[in-house]
Amino acid sequence: MSDFNRGAARTIPVDRADMSVDVGLRSFMLGVYNKVALGLLLSAALAFLTGSFPPVRDLMFSVSPTGRVGYTLLGMVVAFSPLGVMLIGMFAMKNVTPRSSGIFYWTIVSLIGAGLGVLALRYTGTSIFSTFLITSAAFGGLSLVGYTTKKDLTGFGSFLIVGLIGLVIASLVNMFLQSPAMAFIVSVVGVLIFAGLIAYDTQRLKMSYYEMGGNEAAMGVATNMGALNLYLDFINLFQFLLSIFGDRR
Repeated sequence: MSDFNRGAARTIPVDRADMSVDVGLRSFMLGVYNKVALGLLLSAALAFLTGSFPPVRDLMFSVSPTGRVGYTLLGMVVAFSPLGVMLIGMFAMKNVTPRSSGIFYWTIVSLIGAGLGVLALRYTGTSIFSTFLITSAAFGGLSLVGYTTKKDLTGFGSFLIVGLIGLVIASLVNMFLQSPAMAFIVSVVGVLIFAGLIAYDTQRLKMSYYEMGGNEAAMGVATNMGALNLYLDFINLFQFLLSIFGDRR
């Protein structure tokens, strides 16, 4: 799995690969985008189930008399389990196959989707839908930039990854501070970071296709892991935009 992690070395300069005429590349990228789209569809269905179906909703989420939405113990487990699965996968998945990477992808997508049901309790349906459309449009445009640009985004991506680490630390700190101002700053920075990562991850996927030299097994793994990176970029961008522009219930 480490071959497809962010920051992996690239051997083919961006400006030497003619991306616009390679049918194989387009097919590979289409497979990645289709998997991302199916992952988002599954996540939406699971979020609707956990956020709207009372027997499941009440097992995972709680609403205080003041209207504050929180997690039950089961909800906390589901919300944080994707991080645990990814950390375990980084160390446990040494000889990755298309099947194992596919299971890894769908497991994380399902867990994240189930945890997203909390958004249905915090925000109006209209704002969730409109923010999703905005995120989709932004994702498409940013991914197109990453696909077509001739500029090597490696240095830019390294800067974003450092920023992402800082963002995670700031988010954890604010869990204790509960500062609205800090939460807003974190959301704005999060939008900028994940917008950049969409372009960077798209270009990195594009270049990995040429490095694999037609190896079908490697491309199967890359499709799953690339879809996971782009899926996570989309979900995080969506949540940060929703926290800024969403109408709360």
